[in-house]
Amino acid sequence: MVVADGMPLVWAARLRGTPLPGRVTGADLIWSLSAMAARAGWPVYLLGGPPGVAEAAAGELARRCPGLEVRGVDAPPYGFDRTAEGRERVRRKVVAARPAIVFAGFGFPRQDLLIAELRRDLPEAWFLGCGAAIGFAAGTVSRAPAWMRRRGLEWLHRLMTEPRRLARRYLVDDLPFAARLLITSALRRCLPRGRRA
Repeated sequence: MVVADGMPLVWAARLRGTPLPGRVTGADLIWSLSAMAARAGWPVYLLGGPPGVAEAAAGELARRCPGLEVRGVDAPPYGFDRTAEGRERVRRKVVAARPAIVFAGFGFPRQDLLIAELRRDLPEAWFLGCGAAIGFAAGTVSRAPAWMRRRGLEWLHRLMTEPRRLARRYLVDDLPFAARLLITSALRRCLPRGRRA
């Protein structure tokens, strides 16, 4: 399942004339899926974040979602995924826990590559690449105020709170892609069908 996590995707869909209902973030899904998992009796697993953050998030999720079973948490050291041994250690722990839902918070593309590996051993589990959602749930990372989220400015809040970590990603890597996506989307809607590239 693919959801529109970034506002440029929502804006591009609007420009193309096929609007989406809205943005769906990992920071929101971690709460709604945990509440659903608590009701259904599905165990969850939290994977990612600095040391102690996944444990804090597990405690907060269990407090706010009565009956939630957190089968395990793991905060592997930065760079663990660069070696087969590091990935294997993580794989063994997740597979042994047999969760129904795995929240993987390492950012794109690291979490997506790890999920692709883990799915082979847990094909029945749901995996959510949730970025900073584990930190948000733990309360160690601040989420943008609601008015900024509604206006598509959550990225600006994140950039202001973590400039050293996010400046290159947002301004160098993401901005050209977002600009191209928005321009292409606007042109596709404006140009006659036969003239589209």
